Amino acid sequence: MEEKKPYAVILIIQLIYTGLFVISKAALNEGLSTFTFIFYRQLTAAVLLVPLAIISERKRTYTMPFWLSVKIFIHALIGITFSLNIYNVGLKYTSATVASAVSNSVPVITFFLALLMRMESLRLRKLSGISKIIGVTICLCGIITIALYTGPHLNPLIKFQPFGPRNNLSYSSLHSKENWIKGTFLLITANSAWALWMVLQGRLLKEYPSKLLFTAIESVFSAIQSFLVAVAFERDISKWKLRLDVGLIAIAYSGFVVTGVSFYMQSWCIEKKGPVFLAMTTPLSLVFTIICSSLFLGEVISLGSIFGGILMVGGLYSVLWGKSREEIECSKSIEESTRDCAVDKDLESANDQSNSAVM
Repeated sequence: MEEKKPYAVILIIQLIYTGLFVISKAALNEGLSTFTFIFYRQLTAAVLLVPLAIISERKRTYTMPFWLSVKIFIHALIGITFSLNIYNVGLKYTSATVASAVSNSVPVITFFLALLMRMESLRLRKLSGISKIIGVTICLCGIITIALYTGPHLNPLIKFQPFGPRNNLSYSSLHSKENWIKGTFLLITANSAWALWMVLQGRLLKEYPSKLLFTAIESVFSAIQSFLVAVAFERDISKWKLRLDVGLIAIAYSGFVVTGVSFYMQSWCIEKKGPVFLAMTTPLSLVFTIICSSLFLGEVISLGSIFGGILMVGGLYSVLWGKSREEIECSKSIEESTRDCAVDKDLESANDQSNSAVM
């Protein structure tokens, strides 16, 4: 039973992200401002994480140098404030299915950025290196397919959708071909910023080891930044008012369930099974999102979105396979070098014994 627990946890994580894609899209369809949405989401996350961090770390003391606080502020600006605001605009222009499909590019983009920063290696003469290159290429083809190819549409599974768009005319103009292409590349830009955030986070955590307190500080910084962005871009006072509707559900869900529950479950899952296991299950949310967005949002799923999503999943698995094979090769070389060192030591000790016997 204990061995099956990670599989149950990973299923819950992907269902949580499916809910994020669908509920966020439903809230945006209802007219929720993308900018106020991010502010309230980060404010909710800060309200949740700050007390938890204070209670958890009350017996430890951490110093915060000025330049480290500047780094964390910029880190939050790139990976949270910028990424989430651009992401929501892209989601508004496309669909929940596209957002879920494009999320499969995050591990691939992360690898590419780590390669540029010389945090990853690429052996072009090895099968693992070739697999990584093929994976990045396939992922890029998937992005282009989603953006430029629509193809035949699949009708919704049911005719009545509780969270579908009320005004079909405005919905069609919002999802024009031009906006669709723009939205897809905005989603890619947001995921690139998120990938950069993950790459840089490892370095920052070496300077500030408390993960929970680090996350809480970033939530506060991003809430302040998101407020300034919302004030600059959203001047309509009515867009700031919270109502008992799907918008409030989206804010609470993304703040408490996604930030509070799924982040902890992901950390637990990585500790038990490793990051590759978590990354390999990402495509599950695409399948769940296709079904749920059709059922609840009435989204018309295009063949291009499905085909592009399949390409991106294929690219993801190609990169992950290359990465895992590289780790296996590296562990084998370490074992061989350790074995050689042990043999050399045995030979040295044997020579020493023979020399002492001769003397």
